[in-house]
Amino acid sequence: MKLLKIFSLLLIAINYSACAQQVDSEVKAEEPSDTNYTTELIIDELSIPWGMAFLPDGSILITEKSGELIHFKNNERVTISGLPEIYNRGQGGLLDVIIHPKFSENGWIYFSYASQEGDGDGGNTAIMRAKLDGNTLIDKQVLYKAEPNTTKGQHFGSRLAFDNEGFLYFSVGDRGNRDENPQDITRDCGKIYRLNDDGTVPNDNPFINEPNAKTAIYSYGHRNPQGMFKHPETGEIWTHEHGPQGGDEINIIQKGLNYGWPKISYGINYSGTTLTENTALPGMEQPLFYWVPSIAPSGFAIVSSDKYPEWKGNLLVGSLKFQYLERLVLENNKVVKREKLFEGLGRVRNVVQAPDGYIYVGIENLGIIKIVPKS
Repeated sequence: MKLLKIFSLLLIAINYSACAQQVDSEVKAEEPSDTNYTTELIIDELSIPWGMAFLPDGSILITEKSGELIHFKNNERVTISGLPEIYNRGQGGLLDVIIHPKFSENGWIYFSYASQEGDGDGGNTAIMRAKLDGNTLIDKQVLYKAEPNTTKGQHFGSRLAFDNEGFLYFSVGDRGNRDENPQDITRDCGKIYRLNDDGTVPNDNPFINEPNAKTAIYSYGHRNPQGMFKHPETGEIWTHEHGPQGGDEINIIQKGLNYGWPKISYGINYSGTTLTENTALPGMEQPLFYWVPSIAPSGFAIVSSDKYPEWKGNLLVGSLKFQYLERLVLENNKVVKREKLFEGLGRVRNVVQAPDGYIYVGIENLGIIKIVPKS
């Protein structure tokens, strides 16, 4: 009996020490003190509205993760035909969608999806561009397909963004292989990539001359980035990514840098044991902000619209775990305040500031809502 008690105390001590490295976020999420905005349901009966792209005529392209591309125009929805085969497994499916910065001139639409193309069982993240001819995709071109395929269902990424120079950025998660993929630039997955708009690799990409490197890689050491935008003032590419249990991150992406996963992290294993003793190491970037506990972030926007004067310059992040839209107030690129907006609507999958200046939010098992001033 005495031996059993000693053993139990030892287990408690081990578990305590395993979790001791995790420190909660310095800034806690608060209830909003005064919100001058409410929501309107624009499109209902959507399951997992993963991506949204706004066309010049005000219509919206919406991706359903299950593999449906919807064109919403004049309050009617039409399903677009001609998609490639979608590998709908776990977190994979039809993912993000954006349009070319010069869409009015060239008509290019870009989307990410899980694909079974290539060697091996399972699938991995692919990037395609295409044009719309009526309600059909034409001129389809696969710009990138991550390798190798795997039957694992987690961490496909994947968000898309163009920078001011017209380069295309996209994310691919580590695909559940944290110990090999993120830190190895000769392997896909756990990376942010940069391509020319036609899918060719820019000649000034950071690893263009590295032997055996995946030359489309722009930064590495990422876990599962599901948020990305171009900053409207600086032109920088900002991302957020899921941590394990704790340790979700916001990062500003810079050329060739290592963002640390899984060598450094503010998270722990889902079992509660230590993932790594290190939250910082030489040559690895610190996040702009980290969440402990995790909010499970998906969708990412910065408010630059005059429609929301109190929120200008703030970040908006969807929380899958807590089912709210989080507003983060910045001062000199440091988070100084967090608010929980519109709690209880459902798992927030995406948030976009549209060309009309309004913010639209994709809610799982609900649809697309628009944030509007209270009357």
